[in-house]
Amino acid sequence: MKNTTLIILSALLISYGGASAQSQSPYETSFKYDGPAIAAGIGLSYLGLTLIKNKDALTAAEVASKSKDDVFFIDRFAAGNYSEQADKDSYIPFYGSFAVAPIVALLDKDQRSHFGQISVMFVETMSAAAASFTLAAGLVQRSRPLVYNTNVPLELRQDKDEQRSFFAGHTAATAAATFFAAKVYSDFHPDSKLKPYIWTAAAIIPASVGYLRLKGGKHFLTDNLLGFGVGAACGILVPQLHKKGNKSNLSISPVVGYNYQGMGLNYKFKK
Repeated sequence: MKNTTLIILSALLISYGGASAQSQSPYETSFKYDGPAIAAGIGLSYLGLTLIKNKDALTAAEVASKSKDDVFFIDRFAAGNYSEQADKDSYIPFYGSFAVAPIVALLDKDQRSHFGQISVMFVETMSAAAASFTLAAGLVQRSRPLVYNTNVPLELRQDKDEQRSFFAGHTAATAAATFFAAKVYSDFHPDSKLKPYIWTAAAIIPASVGYLRLKGGKHFLTDNLLGFGVGAACGILVPQLHKKGNKSNLSISPVVGYNYQGMGLNYKFKK
């Protein structure tokens, strides 16, 4: 936890390296708000991972009772999917997506001078996405498609890690990373002719991850659609909420209450 705190503080301090540099950026960042937001995201992610770790494995009888007919009709076609190769292949665009925003920020001279500020928003984006899907995976009991495949070893079908299909974390994290990169580039270069291609690429990469996770038997279609939507929303909303002169009246904040924790999206109505 000490290392996490140091990373957050270092990124925030870099982002405030000079008032003149920040004045030329389309964004505003604040230690007062961004520090707690990142800490909350990381804390809720840790909570989600703890819930996942404490989930129960299925008994042999529970696995035997699984029927494709009980699966939501939109997802039924994926029940029983299983491919180790597709699962392995999904990690290539998944891990690669995390490098997109930092690389673009370093190559683009306009973003490079605000690298610290962009890093703060990127960490905030990814922590918000992580908190969303880890909490969902920890709280919702939904078996992965491969659990319905009788040719898969029983030990694997029973494994507690295979009982967290809802929702697709790999797809969400990838979408958050690529849509963040596209949003930041667009805000720094609003008149760029490359924007349609960049947004298209931002959508294709997480879609490919979702397809491979579906083929690999790790997630159903609805898991991936929700993951894509949540990730894309985080990637777009976090930079938008940091824009100078933002008049959306939207804000994201941690929500904690009796027996529940999460992230809240708030809208302030004008008088």
